[in-house]
Amino acid sequence: MTLEQFFSAASDFIWGMPLLILLLGGGFFFMVYSRFLPFRYFRHAVNVLRGKYDDPDDPGDINHFQALSGALAATIGMGNISGVALAIFAGGPGAIFWMWVSAFFGMATKFFTCTLSVMYRGKDSAGELQGGPMYYIREGLGKNWMPLAILFSIVGFFGATPVFQANQMVVVIRDVFLEPYGLAFKDQFYTDLTVGLVIAVLVAAVILGGIKRIGNVASKLVPAMVILYTISVVLILLLNFSEVIPSFLFIIEDAFSAKAALGGAFGMIVIEGAKRAAFSNEAGIGTAPMMHGAAKTKEPVREGLVAMLGPAIDTLLICTM
Repeated sequence: MTLEQFFSAASDFIWGMPLLILLLGGGFFFMVYSRFLPFRYFRHAVNVLRGKYDDPDDPGDINHFQALSGALAATIGMGNISGVALAIFAGGPGAIFWMWVSAFFGMATKFFTCTLSVMYRGKDSAGELQGGPMYYIREGLGKNWMPLAILFSIVGFFGATPVFQANQMVVVIRDVFLEPYGLAFKDQFYTDLTVGLVIAVLVAAVILGGIKRIGNVASKLVPAMVILYTISVVLILLLNFSEVIPSFLFIIEDAFSAKAALGGAFGMIVIEGAKRAAFSNEAGIGTAPMMHGAAKTKEPVREGLVAMLGPAIDTLLICTM
């Protein structure tokens, strides 16, 4: 079995109905249990994000804005562009509607998981304060649950590997910027290897600086990325204004009719929507709490409120655009 076949088989096994029930069902439970808290405290979440309640003496390494930017840096991009295109290809335009539904409930999931990541922070082998599912499993559930924390760490190591993003970036740089201008090697392998090494060096320069450097870089790049993306898409929408309303109607109609889905299967639309929404906003996946767990705060709920803004920004806004 090749590496590609292994990942394909693993993906098919994981992304089935059980995980769909966990993501959508879990998010629905959290939303109802919290009495729609993400929407009742949306304004307060924005104030926390703005730094209104920041205290430099609080434990942690990065501020709320840097934590959210770091989490968004891992989601805004391929998950919002290629991910949406793949959702439409596999599940039809109606998959976008189910991405919205998944993100809607994902806001509650993000609130709870990232609140826990601050509430039950632990220390790593170097004695540094850390957050994330592996720590709140250990600190909150106790040592008897350590096997689950270890399992998440192992699976998360592979799940967070940015092979999809790196692959897409290499292909775009090669096909759009190098080959048309005769700058690529004759052998495509050496072109891809060179671009990959350059990306690896740039990424290493950031991540080897630790969580503080990641937060600083992300807090500068992410807002610029979102602004550039928003301006570009708004211009495209204005140039095609007559198609905007029909497109929305088509998405909603296809979400329940399944006419455009491959095979016309309603389940395919829902699964693709939930799958791509999870790839887009990471709600329920467990990676975002690691970034938010490093936030400088004594109030876990504040970080949960900031984290819940993630799905609203990268799925409800960016994916839709």
